[in-house]
Amino acid sequence: MKAFTAILARDLRLNAARAALPVMFFLLVATLYPFAVGPDAVLLARTGAGIAWVAALLAALLPVERLIAPDAGEGVLDQYAVRGISEELVTAAKLVAHWLAFAPALMLACVPAAALLALDGARLWQLELGLLIGTPGLAALGLTTAALTASARGGAALTGLVMLPLAVPLLIFGAGGGLKLLAATSLMLVAMAPFAAGAAIRASRT
Repeated sequence: MKAFTAILARDLRLNAARAALPVMFFLLVATLYPFAVGPDAVLLARTGAGIAWVAALLAALLPVERLIAPDAGEGVLDQYAVRGISEELVTAAKLVAHWLAFAPALMLACVPAAALLALDGARLWQLELGLLIGTPGLAALGLTTAALTASARGGAALTGLVMLPLAVPLLIFGAGGGLKLLAATSLMLVAMAPFAAGAAIRASRT
Protein backbone atom coordinates (compact mmCIF):
# COMPACT_ATOMS: atom_id res chain seq x y z
CA MET A 1 0.00 0.00 0.00
CA LYS A 2 2.88 2.37 0.77
CA ALA A 3 4.38 1.81 -2.68
CA PHE A 4 0.97 2.29 -4.31
CA THR A 5 0.47 5.60 -2.50
CA ALA A 6 3.96 6.83 -3.39
CA ILE A 7 3.54 6.02 -7.09
CA LEU A 8 0.06 7.57 -7.11
CA ALA A 9 1.32 10.79 -5.50
CA ARG A 10 4.26 11.00 -7.92
CA ASP A 11 2.07 10.51 -10.98
CA LEU A 12 -0.48 13.03 -9.72
CA ARG A 13 2.28 15.63 -9.42
CA LEU A 14 3.47 14.88 -12.94
CA ASN A 15 -0.06 14.90 -14.36
CA ALA A 16 -1.01 18.16 -12.64
CA ALA A 17 1.19 20.14 -15.02
CA ARG A 18 -0.81 18.99 -18.04
CA ALA A 19 -4.24 18.48 -16.45
CA ALA A 20 -5.68 21.64 -18.01
CA LEU A 21 -5.08 20.51 -21.61
CA PRO A 22 -7.82 17.81 -21.81
CA VAL A 23 -10.35 20.18 -20.22
CA MET A 24 -9.47 23.00 -22.60
CA PHE A 25 -9.78 20.60 -25.53
CA PHE A 26 -13.17 19.39 -24.29
CA LEU A 27 -14.49 22.94 -23.94
CA LEU A 28 -13.10 23.88 -27.34
CA VAL A 29 -15.02 21.04 -29.00
CA ALA A 30 -18.20 22.00 -27.12
CA THR A 31 -17.75 25.60 -28.25
CA LEU A 32 -17.08 24.86 -31.92
CA TYR A 33 -19.78 22.23 -32.42
CA PRO A 34 -22.74 24.67 -32.25
CA PHE A 35 -21.04 26.82 -34.89
CA ALA A 36 -20.74 23.76 -37.13
CA VAL A 37 -24.36 22.57 -36.91
CA GLY A 38 -26.08 25.92 -36.38
CA PRO A 39 -28.28 27.30 -33.60
CA ASP A 40 -30.95 24.56 -33.79
CA ALA A 41 -31.54 23.86 -30.09
CA VAL A 42 -33.43 20.61 -30.78
CA LEU A 43 -30.60 19.22 -32.90
CA LEU A 44 -28.00 20.32 -30.36
CA ALA A 45 -29.90 18.71 -27.49
CA ARG A 46 -30.33 15.46 -29.43
CA THR A 47 -26.67 15.17 -30.44
CA GLY A 48 -24.97 17.05 -27.60
CA ALA A 49 -24.40 14.05 -25.34
CA GLY A 50 -22.76 12.12 -28.18
CA ILE A 51 -20.46 15.02 -28.99
CA ALA A 52 -19.59 15.38 -25.32
CA TRP A 53 -18.61 11.69 -25.18
CA VAL A 54 -16.46 11.96 -28.30
CA ALA A 55 -14.77 15.04 -26.84
CA ALA A 56 -14.22 13.19 -23.55
CA LEU A 57 -12.62 10.28 -25.39
CA LEU A 58 -10.26 12.54 -27.32
CA ALA A 59 -9.46 14.50 -24.16
CA ALA A 60 -8.59 11.25 -22.38
CA LEU A 61 -6.38 10.28 -25.33
CA LEU A 62 -4.25 13.44 -25.21
CA PRO A 63 -1.99 12.50 -22.25
CA VAL A 64 -1.74 8.77 -23.08
CA GLU A 65 1.72 8.91 -24.63
CA ARG A 66 3.07 10.36 -21.36
CA LEU A 67 1.68 7.65 -19.08
CA ILE A 68 4.24 4.87 -19.58
CA ALA A 69 6.83 5.79 -22.23
CA PRO A 70 8.77 8.45 -20.23
CA ASP A 71 9.13 6.18 -17.19
CA ALA A 72 10.12 3.26 -19.41
CA GLY A 73 12.71 5.34 -21.23
CA GLU A 74 14.21 6.81 -18.07
CA GLY A 75 14.44 3.45 -16.28
CA VAL A 76 11.86 4.30 -13.60
CA LEU A 77 9.88 1.13 -14.29
CA ASP A 78 13.05 -0.93 -14.04
CA GLN A 79 13.78 0.63 -10.64
CA TYR A 80 10.32 -0.33 -9.44
CA ALA A 81 10.95 -3.91 -10.57
CA VAL A 82 14.35 -4.02 -8.81
CA ARG A 83 12.65 -2.92 -5.59
CA GLY A 84 10.19 -5.78 -5.89
CA ILE A 85 7.19 -3.66 -6.85
CA SER A 86 5.05 -5.57 -9.32
CA GLU A 87 4.11 -4.10 -12.66
CA GLU A 88 0.44 -4.66 -11.81
CA LEU A 89 0.74 -2.48 -8.70
CA VAL A 90 2.57 0.22 -10.67
CA THR A 91 -0.01 0.28 -13.44
CA ALA A 92 -2.93 0.24 -10.98
CA ALA A 93 -1.52 3.37 -9.32
CA LYS A 94 -0.98 4.99 -12.72
CA LEU A 95 -4.56 4.15 -13.68
CA VAL A 96 -5.96 5.92 -10.62
CA ALA A 97 -3.66 8.91 -11.17
CA HIS A 98 -4.64 9.16 -14.84
CA TRP A 99 -8.34 9.12 -13.98
CA LEU A 100 -7.99 11.72 -11.23
CA ALA A 101 -5.99 13.98 -13.54
CA PHE A 102 -8.68 14.38 -16.19
CA ALA A 103 -12.08 12.95 -15.22
CA PRO A 104 -13.24 15.16 -12.29
CA ALA A 105 -12.23 18.35 -14.14
CA LEU A 106 -13.93 17.06 -17.28
CA MET A 107 -17.15 16.48 -15.37
CA LEU A 108 -17.01 20.03 -14.02
CA ALA A 109 -16.43 21.32 -17.55
CA CYS A 110 -19.66 19.63 -18.62
CA VAL A 111 -21.66 22.29 -16.78
CA PRO A 112 -20.69 25.20 -19.08
CA ALA A 113 -20.57 22.79 -22.03
CA ALA A 114 -24.21 21.85 -21.37
CA ALA A 115 -25.26 25.44 -22.00
CA LEU A 116 -23.37 25.48 -25.29
CA LEU A 117 -24.90 22.15 -26.36
CA ALA A 118 -28.44 23.04 -25.24
CA LEU A 119 -28.60 20.17 -22.75
CA ASP A 120 -31.32 20.50 -20.12
CA GLY A 121 -30.92 19.46 -16.51
CA ALA A 122 -32.04 15.88 -17.03
CA ARG A 123 -29.69 15.32 -19.98
CA LEU A 124 -26.82 16.98 -18.09
CA TRP A 125 -27.42 14.73 -15.09
CA GLN A 126 -27.43 11.63 -17.30
CA LEU A 127 -24.24 12.81 -19.04
CA GLU A 128 -22.49 13.44 -15.72
CA LEU A 129 -23.53 10.05 -14.34
CA GLY A 130 -22.40 8.37 -17.54
CA LEU A 131 -19.02 10.08 -17.42
CA LEU A 132 -18.59 9.13 -13.76
CA ILE A 133 -19.20 5.50 -14.70
CA GLY A 134 -17.44 5.47 -18.08
CA THR A 135 -14.32 7.58 -17.62
CA PRO A 136 -12.57 4.89 -15.51
CA GLY A 137 -12.97 2.64 -18.56
CA LEU A 138 -11.48 5.34 -20.79
CA ALA A 139 -8.59 5.72 -18.36
CA ALA A 140 -8.07 1.94 -18.34
CA LEU A 141 -8.01 1.84 -22.13
CA GLY A 142 -5.56 4.72 -22.20
CA LEU A 143 -3.21 3.04 -19.74
CA THR A 144 -3.29 -0.30 -21.55
CA THR A 145 -2.71 1.39 -24.90
CA ALA A 146 0.19 3.38 -23.45
CA ALA A 147 1.82 0.18 -22.15
CA LEU A 148 1.33 -1.64 -25.45
CA THR A 149 2.83 1.18 -27.54
CA ALA A 150 5.50 2.47 -25.13
CA SER A 151 8.35 0.55 -26.75
CA ALA A 152 7.08 0.81 -30.32
CA ARG A 153 8.61 3.19 -32.82
CA GLY A 154 6.08 5.92 -33.51
CA GLY A 155 4.13 4.93 -30.42
CA ALA A 156 2.41 8.30 -30.20
CA ALA A 157 0.85 7.78 -33.62
CA LEU A 158 -0.25 4.25 -32.72
CA THR A 159 -2.11 5.19 -29.55
CA GLY A 160 -5.09 6.62 -31.39
CA LEU A 161 -5.27 3.71 -33.82
CA VAL A 162 -5.28 1.22 -30.94
CA MET A 163 -7.47 3.05 -28.43
CA LEU A 164 -10.22 4.60 -30.55
CA PRO A 165 -11.76 1.37 -31.92
CA LEU A 166 -11.68 -0.25 -28.47
CA ALA A 167 -13.53 2.73 -26.99
CA VAL A 168 -16.52 2.39 -29.33
CA PRO A 169 -18.65 0.33 -26.84
CA LEU A 170 -18.12 2.98 -24.16
CA LEU A 171 -19.21 5.70 -26.56
CA ILE A 172 -22.29 3.78 -27.68
CA PHE A 173 -23.47 2.92 -24.17
CA GLY A 174 -22.54 6.34 -22.77
CA ALA A 175 -24.17 8.46 -25.45
CA GLY A 176 -27.16 6.12 -25.68
CA GLY A 177 -27.87 6.14 -21.96
CA GLY A 178 -27.21 2.43 -21.41
CA LEU A 179 -25.74 2.97 -17.98
CA LYS A 180 -25.83 -0.67 -16.86
CA LEU A 181 -23.99 -1.85 -19.96
CA LEU A 182 -21.63 1.12 -19.63
CA ALA A 183 -20.89 0.19 -16.01
CA ALA A 184 -20.26 -3.45 -16.91
CA THR A 185 -17.91 -2.53 -19.76
CA SER A 186 -16.05 0.06 -17.71
CA LEU A 187 -15.65 -2.32 -14.77
CA MET A 188 -14.30 -5.05 -17.03
CA LEU A 189 -11.75 -2.67 -18.58
CA VAL A 190 -10.63 -1.38 -15.18
CA ALA A 191 -10.24 -4.91 -13.83
CA MET A 192 -8.20 -6.06 -16.84
CA ALA A 193 -6.03 -2.96 -17.33
CA PRO A 194 -3.39 -3.48 -14.59
CA PHE A 195 -2.76 -7.07 -15.68
CA ALA A 196 -2.71 -6.31 -19.41
CA ALA A 197 -0.51 -3.24 -18.96
CA GLY A 198 1.79 -5.05 -16.55
CA ALA A 199 2.23 -7.93 -18.98
CA ALA A 200 2.99 -5.48 -21.79
CA ILE A 201 5.66 -3.76 -19.70
CA ARG A 202 7.31 -7.10 -18.86
CA ALA A 203 7.19 -8.17 -22.50
CA SER A 204 8.89 -4.94 -23.60
CA ARG A 205 11.93 -5.83 -21.47
CA THR A 206 12.60 -9.10 -23.31
